[in-house]
Amino acid sequence: MAFLTPLAALLGALAIPIVLLYLLRLRRHEAEVSSTYLWRQIVQDREANAPWQRLRRSLLLFLQLLILALLVLALMRPFVETPTITTGRIALLLDASASMNATDVTPSRFAAARQEALALVDALSAQDSMTVIRVAAVPEVLASATSDRNLLREAILSARPSSGPADWSAALTLAAGGATGVEHFSVVLISDGGLPPDLPAIPGEFRYVPIGQSAENVGLTALAPRARAGEPPQVFVEMTNFGSQTAEVILSLELDGVLDRAERFRIAGGSVQEIVYTDLPGSFSTLSAALQPASGSPVPDYLAVDDRAWAVFTPPGAGRILLMTPGNLYLRQALASLPGVAAFQGQTAAGLPTGQTFDLYILDGWLPEDGVLPPGDLLIVNPPGDTALFRVLGRSLETGNPRVRRDDPRTRYVSFDNVSVLDFNVLDGVDWAEPLITVDGGPLLLAGTVDGRQVAILTFDLHRSDLPLQIAWPILLANLMQWYTPARTAGTAESLRVGETLALNPPFEADTLRITDPDGATTTLRVGEDALIYTGMTQPGLYTVETYARGELIRREPFAVNLFDRVEGLIRPAESLRIGASEVTEAAREEIGQREFWPLLALAALALLTLEWWLYQRRMRLPSPAEVWARSRAKG
Repeated sequence: MAFLTPLAALLGALAIPIVLLYLLRLRRHEAEVSSTYLWRQIVQDREANAPWQRLRRSLLLFLQLLILALLVLALMRPFVETPTITTGRIALLLDASASMNATDVTPSRFAAARQEALALVDALSAQDSMTVIRVAAVPEVLASATSDRNLLREAILSARPSSGPADWSAALTLAAGGATGVEHFSVVLISDGGLPPDLPAIPGEFRYVPIGQSAENVGLTALAPRARAGEPPQVFVEMTNFGSQTAEVILSLELDGVLDRAERFRIAGGSVQEIVYTDLPGSFSTLSAALQPASGSPVPDYLAVDDRAWAVFTPPGAGRILLMTPGNLYLRQALASLPGVAAFQGQTAAGLPTGQTFDLYILDGWLPEDGVLPPGDLLIVNPPGDTALFRVLGRSLETGNPRVRRDDPRTRYVSFDNVSVLDFNVLDGVDWAEPLITVDGGPLLLAGTVDGRQVAILTFDLHRSDLPLQIAWPILLANLMQWYTPARTAGTAESLRVGETLALNPPFEADTLRITDPDGATTTLRVGEDALIYTGMTQPGLYTVETYARGELIRREPFAVNLFDRVEGLIRPAESLRIGASEVTEAAREEIGQREFWPLLALAALALLTLEWWLYQRRMRLPSPAEVWARSRAKG
């Protein structure tokens, strides 16, 4: 054993004044007198009491000297050398991804990782420093380049695992920043593995401390509701056994919080089980699936975070559609074949019907006489004149060289290579729209959002083209109907991933959004000119976004957030990692660290100080009336 501050031993000289206090202390004795005349004799005895006396045995003196010795030893900071993974400037990466919630080690992998981290802190020498980084979807620096063991311990003990994946590229970049101007730099990763294979090399040495023992885990990796024309909704469920043994599980399905069914499955190790349920009722909006090991199954499931999944069901289609056309059979037949829509035929001679509202208005070669467009979404085909949204400049015959926006969902799978168009209208004032299909003379299809509604324009007459005879026609119309579906504030109804960010699209009249997470915590966002981004999807479950206008709730929508990450579900601990071009295996304890004992010595001194105080108070306390009575009777 050695000492970091041996000069603190000089404080042991404080024992001299402690002993002197006992040598110089006057000893007074109790004396009973029968009259005040005898007080003079008592005073004379006290004045004659010699200050220097023979040091007598005293338990209080012994305890005080022992306390002083422990405190002096603590200030000398005794230590013993102990093997450690690395020394110098250390960047400690603490894996907080979802797989670290696994319970194959007691109580969890993350708790075991914290203990490993605390052991590294205990082995730091006076010349070492450490940065602690919690690695989750957004890496977080918990303590920055410090030798303060107390600060490092508090940072490590405050860390908690997440329910999503980790951004390892950002974490390694953050750790590498500590290598600047340092001669001996190393990165220590405490993790169960699961890192991507294309991570860049970083400066300094890399050490890997593996955590975990087992690979047994069965998780939900997909949950997706769908609707088909004329049929009840369907739900696709995918379960994956990431372990090596055949597992028996119970899959339960809830619709709007009510149990719909529960079924038992056997899933072989390393395999995927897919189920499609087709007999669901059509009146639900949310569903959840849950897995649990079957009764009596010997195979454990060590990761619970991927045992539940949620989804939101939104029937496709544009709802109520009003078709205003002189007699376009192509449009009527196409609308009749679309699922989830209710199409109504209007009379162009009578104008727009009054007292009714529709989700989508299709105006084919016709516009209202007063020039006022209806209030809903619009699909305008072959516009015959000007409106508040555009002006018609004339017709063009340059219809060659068609070009389709392949990256836009409204023209997905649409091919115009074999479509012939005789002529089309050239429009002006359509800066609000995006050209989706273009020929040499200008756009054939434009679409965009203007005045809070979605508008698409086909600039040509369907009868003066062969588009209705091509496969591109029903595909194009189905894509547009999907786009016309009433816009959700939370965007798509598809499941989102834990750790992602969500771009919110409130309606134009909204001024406030309130988002409630699965735990009931709320986040309030004010609608302004800046884009609204929600970053609070830190756990799986059902979230709710409420839209307000002038304090009034105008819309409430759920959206689902799930893990659905095969890397996190595969909890088998990795024996090695690849960082850059190097293969990194489990770190050996090849360097020498220092383990200090001063906290134990200080704690022992505190305990002895408490004992000394108690004994002193017991000796100095006044006798109780019962004790005085007992003494008088004994002398009596």
